[in-house]
Amino acid sequence: MPQTIGLDFGTSNTVAVIADGGNATVPVSFADGQDSFTSLATVLSFLDRRPSGSAQPEVGPWAIRQFLESTGDVRFIQSLKSFAASRAFQGTGIYGKRMDFEDLMATFLTLAFRRAGTTFDPASVRLVVGRPVEFAGYNPDEELAIARYRKAFAKAGFEDILFVMEPVGAAFSFAQSLTQDTTILVADLGGGTTDYSVMRFETHAGHLSATPLGRGGIGIAGDTFDYRIIDNVILPKLGKGSSYQSMGKQLEIPPNLFSNFARWHMLSVFKTSDDFKEMKKLLRWSLEPEKIELFIDLVEEDQGYPLYKSVSETKARLSSQDEVELSFAPLGAGFRASVSRRDFDRWIAPDLYKMNKALDATLDKAGLQDTGIDRVFLTGGTSFVPAVRRLFAERFGQERISGGNELTSVANGLALIGAREDAADWAVAA
Repeated sequence: MPQTIGLDFGTSNTVAVIADGGNATVPVSFADGQDSFTSLATVLSFLDRRPSGSAQPEVGPWAIRQFLESTGDVRFIQSLKSFAASRAFQGTGIYGKRMDFEDLMATFLTLAFRRAGTTFDPASVRLVVGRPVEFAGYNPDEELAIARYRKAFAKAGFEDILFVMEPVGAAFSFAQSLTQDTTILVADLGGGTTDYSVMRFETHAGHLSATPLGRGGIGIAGDTFDYRIIDNVILPKLGKGSSYQSMGKQLEIPPNLFSNFARWHMLSVFKTSDDFKEMKKLLRWSLEPEKIELFIDLVEEDQGYPLYKSVSETKARLSSQDEVELSFAPLGAGFRASVSRRDFDRWIAPDLYKMNKALDATLDKAGLQDTGIDRVFLTGGTSFVPAVRRLFAERFGQERISGGNELTSVANGLALIGAREDAADWAVAA
């Protein structure tokens, strides 16, 4: 069997695991100074090197450092996966060079493996790629997303490519520990999407087989939860809900302008949009111009990533604390906001309801009731949110809930699947 790489290309983080053709797997690891990690932030940056050369790209923490510390002009791109299924995204200009989705993804992958110090020849390995059950975004085009993925992997030098549903990869990883036939519900709760998969695992003469019973999902996950904090805590400081004067009337500043900013991964696009030009025009008529000025400053100073980082860290701390403090220096040295888990749970309640309805639909497709599920395996960073775990515990009982290796289980399962002789049977027609 060829060497296999399982790739979990995520909205927020990317994980890769290498299998040697058997049951042994090794996560692709990265080293940054004294820090070692296996989950790489899915971000790209390009430092303007003109006129002496082309843009200098970086990935992960090196991209973040380049963006925050460089004295030169830097383009920062994040949540690349969110654009995969969008026909509206036709590429972007990077200092005089146009790059489409495939160029950006291939650049990220090539630099990521280079930063990891891997020495394999892409053409000689099998790449097993996780794909979400439902791609994120408004009216996502699944065929377009997969076509873009294929072109990106080809640009990066890969030839042998299989696509496997992300929750199937997680289920396979978990199934290695099973000692009896089991019906498993996997909930893969990432940054951009929540994916469900119901599978029946059986063992015959030591050979593990699986029958897919149903799958489903929804484009709601951790990034949506981040937005709820931004919407309730940050955006009022930037003028949301405020008004402007026009022709003798007092009108509310259009809420969609704030929604565009709250989608932090779109900040680089928003910065050159007609909506941003409209906001600048409204400044002179605003009844609270200091808030709109702050809004404009944050956009022009590319504060999207620092804001995301601050909000995401706040959300993470709410997983273990009842109340935390959110601070963000660009809003003012004295800005402090208290965020309680009770408020956070209330803000995300409509999202949890939709996630639960998507789960209902998945079980309906599988022809199962809650009682027909033997084990529930939660994976992905958003599975740490207490309200999310409570949703599953209340439906299935805490005794049926399992977890572990939440950030690497998908890639690990993908690599193990790729090492099997029947790997193609686990793949989906893409």
